[in-house]
Amino acid sequence: MSLVVSPPRAAAREDALERLLGDIAVSVHSQQRIFAPVDEMVALEPDALSLIYVLAGSVRVLGDDRLPDEFTTGDALLSSGRSTATLRVPAGSRVLVSRLGLAESAAHLGTLLPPMAWIRGFDELEPAAAALAQHIGVEVPDRHVERDGDMVICRMMATMLVQSMIRAWAALGCAPAGWPSRTGDLFLDRVLDAVGDDPGREWTVEQMASVAALSRSVFAERFHAALGLSPVSYVTEVRMETAKGMLDAGCSVSETSRSLGYSSDEGFSRAFRRATGVTPSRWRSRGRAPVPA
Repeated sequence: MSLVVSPPRAAAREDALERLLGDIAVSVHSQQRIFAPVDEMVALEPDALSLIYVLAGSVRVLGDDRLPDEFTTGDALLSSGRSTATLRVPAGSRVLVSRLGLAESAAHLGTLLPPMAWIRGFDELEPAAAALAQHIGVEVPDRHVERDGDMVICRMMATMLVQSMIRAWAALGCAPAGWPSRTGDLFLDRVLDAVGDDPGREWTVEQMASVAALSRSVFAERFHAALGLSPVSYVTEVRMETAKGMLDAGCSVSETSRSLGYSSDEGFSRAFRRATGVTPSRWRSRGRAPVPA
């Protein structure tokens, strides 16, 4: 049996994009409209979703050769945190900088997002979302007066912006062939969806092969050929991404461990440290206080 799989049909790709956009949900760490009276440097945080929209003037991105030297009014950038970069905001420019995270329910989508998505002319491609971006964030955080329901509305607005940026990026033809399918194989995609929906289940290779409607040996071979890792390693990766989202949301280490199917907090902590380099409690204590829109 050939392991070469044809790219999914256009209708299948559209369905996959609809599912991806529908599943996107974010948490908000901070959102700020920066007006730079002098040149200002802003570092994009690793392991965090960052949304940048140029309100006026220009922004330079340092540290990523894949991006253009300069973004101008109406341009947008979405960083998934898998690579580092620094923004240089020239004096007189205004830019929205949103520091976000994927919500627990959407943590498994992290690997589908591009490392860096640059959208030239976002304001023309997505005028409604661009208009919304003009009113997100605060210019002077310590003078902001919170209102009831701020965080709910803030999350909804940020989610819509992320969805619009992903859609615009895909519409510009920047996505790789077959995206947002991880595999180009609709049978394997069923497995990724199932694991993402229930990462705490005790997944075996046999169970995943059954979801894919393939024999164990064929499934394992096709899975590794498509994703470059074993099915068991993939389950661990999804669990760790979900754990990050839960800990960021304030869940305890024990609650996170139980939800993800670990028999002990110690076993979960060892797996988390191998994946991230820090303990779950250390990750959780990094907590950044959210700033409402």
